[in-house]
Amino acid sequence: MARALRGAAAAAERGPRVRFGPSPTGFLHLGGLRTALYNYIFAKKHQGTFILRVEDTDQNRVVPGAAEGIEEMLDWAGIPPDESPCRGGPCGPYVQSLRLELYRGASAALLESGAAYRCFCTPQRLELLRREALRCQHTPRYDNRCRHLTPAEVAQKLSQGLDYVVRFRLEKGVEPFQDLVYGWNKHEVAEVEGDPVILKGDGFPTYHLANVVDDHYMGITHVLRGTEWLTSTSKHLLLYKAFGWEPPQFGHLPLLMNKDGGKLSKRQGDIFLERFVRDGFLPEALLDIVTNCGSGFAEKQMGRTLEELISQFEIGRITTHSALLDLEMLPEFNRIHLTRHIENEGLRQRLVRELQELVKHVYGDQRVDPEVLEKEYVERVLLLRKGHICLLKNLVLSDYSYLWVRPSVSRQQLQMISAEVDEIGKLVLGLMTRQAAALTIEELNKDLRNLQKQTRETKYSSMMQLLRLALSGQQHGPSVAEMMVTLGPKEVSGRIHRALSS
Repeated sequence: MARALRGAAAAAERGPRVRFGPSPTGFLHLGGLRTALYNYIFAKKHQGTFILRVEDTDQNRVVPGAAEGIEEMLDWAGIPPDESPCRGGPCGPYVQSLRLELYRGASAALLESGAAYRCFCTPQRLELLRREALRCQHTPRYDNRCRHLTPAEVAQKLSQGLDYVVRFRLEKGVEPFQDLVYGWNKHEVAEVEGDPVILKGDGFPTYHLANVVDDHYMGITHVLRGTEWLTSTSKHLLLYKAFGWEPPQFGHLPLLMNKDGGKLSKRQGDIFLERFVRDGFLPEALLDIVTNCGSGFAEKQMGRTLEELISQFEIGRITTHSALLDLEMLPEFNRIHLTRHIENEGLRQRLVRELQELVKHVYGDQRVDPEVLEKEYVERVLLLRKGHICLLKNLVLSDYSYLWVRPSVSRQQLQMISAEVDEIGKLVLGLMTRQAAALTIEELNKDLRNLQKQTRETKYSSMMQLLRLALSGQQHGPSVAEMMVTLGPKEVSGRIHRALSS
């Protein structure tokens, strides 16, 4: 315990220390990401430390692999912890089930001082209390029966080997505290609650004891957590007082809600980060949308980078209003950040590799010419389509299949549309030679109109149908001019040559 305290004291000298303490009961969801993000940007804003602590004291709900998955998602999101179960640190271990000795020592200290007591009430008695309270339309609460046991009675029950839990004595007259978000608060917990269990019969602590003990020994200076814990803070402050410890500053974050004000639903799995990773969303888009819908910044602004979030964040700007999340806007957020990635040469190279793999995965069973997967071609496609796509995978949808799979179109098929197929082909090949420097959709539309006037009988719509078929093998999709710009002069010329000679 002394070693842990020394580690916390040394660490605290280096600036604010905050923590994100998820329970490993499943995947990380958007609400958890938002809490982690606010802790991260607060720490980085003030040159502090962001800690990941796995709170697994409820062993019945632990999902194998969930803790590792949460840390992986924080890394993916670009907000990695400075100290964690995987990274280690001066105040470890960072998994609560590995800190049981610390909690038992803290519990023993409270028993010794009289701030806590052993409770021998059976589960059956507690259930009867609960049922009676509900029958009388009261809020169920423990009646503090074992608080009044004499030392002799406690010794007798211990000698009988009876099971017990440790409860904390709630005292009336709690002191008000100033929350960083909600201002001055006070909750007279002793008037509405029974004495809470702080150490269970299996030797594991409850949330209340574990968090107070860990925050103290990990040198946590600021606790930023969900508003659902606001009413418990007075209880935690009583624990700090009983230990004789200086409490951290508390700031409670308003709830993250659906745009209609309803609670985010986990049942459909549509708020878990793994879903957004699978669907191809950028982490920057998620960080942007969960901060844009909330508060903490001077104004709402789409497209903030993580660096901008850190520099612009002010904890005093967080309001008490619930943050309404409109996930229908996420594709637009992603479009903005995807455009920025495409414009950045370093980030663009990663997108090139990802798109090459996507093409192989989607069109691997078809004829994908190696030239189509060349870096220069893929990179040009990205640059031309920036601002037009919301997700990278949009570029492998059927409308864009012509980019990756060269069509197998016969001359006979083209002749069924127009007998002037050779003349049209020559005109377009000549245009590609003249326009090799730079193609634009606007200029191409004008040029194609002029080319059609040089034909004898072919209507403009028929010429477009013929070119669309020759270039893509499709009857629908983007405009012919858009296809030609995206494919480029070399690829357009090659496809027309192959169609005319087949």
